[in-house]
Amino acid sequence: MASWLLRNGRVVDPSQGLDGPHDILIVNGRIAELRPVGARVSDAPGSKGRGPSGRERGAAKPERGAPAGAHVVDLAGRIVTPGLVDMHVHLREPGQEHKEIIETGTRAAAAGGFTSVACMPNTEPVNDNLSVTEYIISEARRRGAVNVFPIGAVSKGSAGEELAEIGDMVRAGAVAVSDDGRPVSSSHLMRMALEYTRLFDIPVINHCEDRSLSAGGVMNEGTASTLLGLKGIPAASESIMVARDLRLLELTSGRLHLAHLSTRASLDEVRRARAKGAKVTCEATPHHLVLTEEAVVESRYDSATKMNPPLRAEEDRLALLHALEDGTVDVIATDHAPHHSDEKLVEFDDAPFGIVGLETAVSLSVDRLVHAGHVRLSRLVELMSLNPARILKVNGGTLSEGATADITILAPDLKVRIDAAKLRSRSKNTPFDGWELRGGVAATIVGGRPLFVNPETGISF
Repeated sequence: MASWLLRNGRVVDPSQGLDGPHDILIVNGRIAELRPVGARVSDAPGSKGRGPSGRERGAAKPERGAPAGAHVVDLAGRIVTPGLVDMHVHLREPGQEHKEIIETGTRAAAAGGFTSVACMPNTEPVNDNLSVTEYIISEARRRGAVNVFPIGAVSKGSAGEELAEIGDMVRAGAVAVSDDGRPVSSSHLMRMALEYTRLFDIPVINHCEDRSLSAGGVMNEGTASTLLGLKGIPAASESIMVARDLRLLELTSGRLHLAHLSTRASLDEVRRARAKGAKVTCEATPHHLVLTEEAVVESRYDSATKMNPPLRAEEDRLALLHALEDGTVDVIATDHAPHHSDEKLVEFDDAPFGIVGLETAVSLSVDRLVHAGHVRLSRLVELMSLNPARILKVNGGTLSEGATADITILAPDLKVRIDAAKLRSRSKNTPFDGWELRGGVAATIVGGRPLFVNPETGISF
């Protein structure tokens, strides 16, 4: 395996409190050295005391530069971060290969700066048993471009009636359980799931929706839905389920992660629960942070603006931004949901929910969150790398010496124009087609191998 010396990049790694110019040496797929630019090797982090490499205080670290034959890459003006981790994607395989396959989905992930993804279980058949989990892992190893971590189903067939074979799936490699777009409606079943998963120390991820309130809805309930003549999904359908899950968490002391929150009331519920000591985590998506229900109006019923939870009111979007700033939201996840064009090119009422997001998330986040002043870059790395890795307890989220060399390189001022036709995903359903943004992915390195290099950045590997 080739060795690489990444020079002069601005390393942003919240796991080590780093934000400044550093050189990184990659050998045999791992980070061999991390040192400030211009420092002697003996000044590198970890050479005094017990640093990320685990050396004892005062132990000498031999002087060495790049090994013979190492490739040197100048990253001046670029941002180097731990590999991004998307903990909420839909790879569709097995069973829905017309929408996406593991190969195309992971190539899209690499182009989007993600070195790891966790895939939801709404495949056909549902990932509710050992054999499907093993199949996903096998295909990811054979054809995947990035690390793939399966999420198993909470219930058999995601039908919400009987617990799935959670222990078998975890032993096979599942890192969490969720019934994804089919919320666990039964409080009894949700309690059982939270209690049982304590044995494996994995989170239960719930899509919070009271379907008795949202049934038949296709967009946010409000003035816009009334004007368009579309049945709405009330914000309360989400916050009511959030409140129930938090009460069950208090009862069970399990691990709960709330998927793609979209309303101010839901965020308030999370804050109240944390004030009581609840260990709950939650995520938001780039599209809920950037768009509102007005996108449905302005697009004239474009089904690319149809997702679940739906795009909400402006007050909810602002509440999400505030929740990023105050730490209420732990993760930005894409909810990458590819659909074939034939499925989306129908009337709004009949179209499936969901959009693709792996290849647009970074540019949207850098442009609309970092450059707009809502979050610092180090906070964005927490949201998109460190925190999801910690929640799922998977490798990643750090550039410490000895860690696997999963690295994302960003070009913060790169001019990006989103072109749906050029997306690497098998599906192209995005509301951001034609958007011009500032900031993008320069390169993605997985296990020490450059898997994506953006030719527009001038970087050469």
